[in-house]
Amino acid sequence: MEREIYTKLLEWQSRRDHKPLVLDGARQVGKTYILKEFGAKEYKSVSYVNLDKDAVAKSIFEPDHDVKRIIRTLSAHTGVDIVPKDTLIIIDEIQESREALGCLKYFKEDFPEYDVAVAGSLLGISIHQDQSFPVGMIEIVRMFPMSLHEFMNATGNGKLTQLLLDCDWTAVNTLSQKYIELLRQYYYVGGMPEAVDCYISGKGPNTIRKIQKDILAGYRKDFSKHAPKKQVPRIDMVWDSLPSHLAKENKKFIYGAVRKGSRAKDFEVAITWLKDSGLVYKVHRVHKIEYPLSFYEDFDVFKVFPLDVGLLGAMADVPASQMLVGDNIFKEFKGAFTECYVNEQLARIQIPSFYYSTNESEVEIDFAVQTEKRVIPIEAKAEENVKSKSLKTYINEHPNLKGLRVSMLNYIDQGWMENIPLYAIEGYLRAEGIV
Repeated sequence: MEREIYTKLLEWQSRRDHKPLVLDGARQVGKTYILKEFGAKEYKSVSYVNLDKDAVAKSIFEPDHDVKRIIRTLSAHTGVDIVPKDTLIIIDEIQESREALGCLKYFKEDFPEYDVAVAGSLLGISIHQDQSFPVGMIEIVRMFPMSLHEFMNATGNGKLTQLLLDCDWTAVNTLSQKYIELLRQYYYVGGMPEAVDCYISGKGPNTIRKIQKDILAGYRKDFSKHAPKKQVPRIDMVWDSLPSHLAKENKKFIYGAVRKGSRAKDFEVAITWLKDSGLVYKVHRVHKIEYPLSFYEDFDVFKVFPLDVGLLGAMADVPASQMLVGDNIFKEFKGAFTECYVNEQLARIQIPSFYYSTNESEVEIDFAVQTEKRVIPIEAKAEENVKSKSLKTYINEHPNLKGLRVSMLNYIDQGWMENIPLYAIEGYLRAEGIV
């Protein structure tokens, strides 16, 4: 399956004297696969080690930071002659070794001619555990679950993707039923590569759901393996609470909903751990939608979304019949899947997102983002019934802004706001010049 991140890997390779590459991201988003594919296609040879499964490989980095010794030993261990620029050195699960992480500095300083790419799912946690992190000596690239565009391309619908990228609204509106069906499938399958591959292979929804459940079980093992011991029960509670939080009309994260009587101090570390590990996104409230949005950020009020809409369905045990048949997924569940989906598409193009609300008003704007051109208040609606006063009220009070609504309706520009279909949000924001 083609992944858009491959272009970034090529850009890294083409830069002279590039730094070691760190491919960061949650477990199971495809980091190992894409690095191996990249090495096989773009290099004469690949020297691959996995520090979680290979104790010998892990021990290679422990004695010292002598890069010559490390190269010589890696070559002997993998049976691959490591040649500058011809060989890609792949170090997988690097978070298992602080010594290996520290060695990246010396690859950059002393032997920049070697191409080194590492993958890890918990590098953010490593920073907070005071491990030796080579700041300024590496290039970090974040990898996410597959986007709707990547899902469409993988299922043989690349031409439909191109129409979205071109913002060809006449054609997109004409083909709306095809897009809606693909979006419905994406809500169920999600963007985890193994689940998408299973879907492409023609396996049934129960098999796909089992894969998603297995991924979730793997995450729980990571909680116990990597998180501070006293935080593991709290991480479990926060993780388990996400579906119920998102099923509410007001999706603000409430500590007391995790455990009665709880306060911020009880779960702050757990939420930070999940965020740093790439498993959740934390979207803070702003009390103004103005440039720059970060000036108006409220760190005490936020929403929490899981990393993948398909995994949300598995966490909530929503039956396939509710998601793949009819329009239930767009009408029920109080927009939980729609907001999760929209946030996921915003996150993967790495645009900082916020939401707006006030304590005194019933007006709430689901998301707010900024581009080089403008600040955009975004309303996310799960169906064609788009009656809502919040966006209209806010724009009436701030006529310098133009709103954006993503819904199941076709594209239309109403002057004070544009409505775009849910499946078109990434193409629209790309056209805005964000990425």
